[in-house]
Amino acid sequence: MTCSDLFFRYYETQPWIIENFSRTFEPGITLIKGASGCGKSTLLRLLAGYLEPSSGSICTPLDGGPAEPEFQRRHLGYVFQQLNLLPLATVSRNLALAASLAGLSPSQTEERSARWLQLLGIEEFAHRLPKSLSGGQQQRAAIARALVKEPPVLLLDEPTSGLDDLNARVISRALEQFVVSGRLCVICSHDLRLDPLAHEILDFNCFLPLERHLEALV
Repeated sequence: MTCSDLFFRYYETQPWIIENFSRTFEPGITLIKGASGCGKSTLLRLLAGYLEPSSGSICTPLDGGPAEPEFQRRHLGYVFQQLNLLPLATVSRNLALAASLAGLSPSQTEERSARWLQLLGIEEFAHRLPKSLSGGQQQRAAIARALVKEPPVLLLDEPTSGLDDLNARVISRALEQFVVSGRLCVICSHDLRLDPLAHEILDFNCFLPLERHLEALV
């Protein structure tokens, strides 16, 4: 996935949040680190096609743009910080809906759902609503929903935030298994426990602007 001369800001009167950013993300796990406000989550949304660059371009592994509906439905998995599980659907139904949008058959959906729910340790909660789960269980359910498509590109925003060490290891193990087939995974996180998981670590503090109140501290 390649970013070329990328610029982005939310309003014309603001400084650039992303400024002249070029990079190719290779298969494997790239961990993006940096202080709050340095543009990590913004870049993740640009890679997903949820935001449009002010200038520059992003090319997906399928040689198109990330905003293309086919890429987002079939080839992209995204885990939001807010998780965004459908509240009136069970965990298994959340996964099934994502799989259906990606064009998976019922048998594929069943097989993959079982695999990722088991690997993430939440198979016993498959028929429960998200509101009946703990915060950590909801995080793992949201990750399972993204993984069920087994997409070429997986983007995660703070996937282990607030989790204990054991559950962070469960998620790390699932992500390690996900990328074995040459898939691409980009993670935004402050969590030092994810460092050993990364094939590459990208420190945004080095080249992207911080919020003003943080500049004197680095």
